[in-house]
Amino acid sequence: MPEPPDRVRLPVWRLGGAAGKALPGHGAEHDLVAVEAPLEIRLHGRPAAVLMRTPAGDAEDRELVLGLLFCEAVITEPGQVLGLETVEDLPADGMAGRVVDVRLDTPARGRGWERFFYSTSSCGACGKRSIASLAVGGGLAGPGLRVPPELIATILDDARHQQQLFGLTGGVHASGLYTGTGERVLLREDVGRHNALDKVIGASLLAGRVPLAGHLLAISGRVGYEIIQKAAMAGIPLIAAVGAPTSLAVRLAEEHGITLVGFARRGSLNVYSHPARVTG
Repeated sequence: MPEPPDRVRLPVWRLGGAAGKALPGHGAEHDLVAVEAPLEIRLHGRPAAVLMRTPAGDAEDRELVLGLLFCEAVITEPGQVLGLETVEDLPADGMAGRVVDVRLDTPARGRGWERFFYSTSSCGACGKRSIASLAVGGGLAGPGLRVPPELIATILDDARHQQQLFGLTGGVHASGLYTGTGERVLLREDVGRHNALDKVIGASLLAGRVPLAGHLLAISGRVGYEIIQKAAMAGIPLIAAVGAPTSLAVRLAEEHGITLVGFARRGSLNVYSHPARVTG
């Protein structure tokens, strides 16, 4: 039975010891590796962006594209995307990528956005043309949400147990969306942490949930600029991560009314901005 599109089984040679010798009885084996492949986005036939992402089927690619276009302020609602079609003119270079052409309700909507970027799995701001273009949109997160520290630990534990592809490969990040009472809404994985969040936001757009006031976001790694930028656009009031934030992430979270929690593990956490939402 073939593997799903988000993973591939590849040969591996396991070495051990100070001399790096093969472990006894261990020749070449096969291990599961997370797939990283390009997705080219075109707007009305014009190349606009290339993302390095984990392919997980047409539905998740659609979520990724919608989430990205929303976070880049190209669209404000999913109905402004009239069509998303696969273009069958990929170069035969072995990259196993995909090209999609997005048709918007008006061609003028996407004009001027084309970033012509190559966005790696670790870069959510690649292709921005100036420092000014890094300005973060979105309004201030609402003040209503209040959660105890135990709930933050609970959602991060749940997110960790839901990361099936990470459990198999160890090579992807995750973003999980939860209600204010800790119920999981959805979780997405990807080699890029910003892609995983774009998928969550795209799926939420399709479900009519945006803005995401009253929701919590669980992040599997660190939090940088791109995570805050996307969360601000989607109206997410609280982000909890198992890793550290960057200085710019903390500053932007403070400016946009977002509670930013880092190093969150059962029994301890650090609150870097708007601590009033974390009670107890």
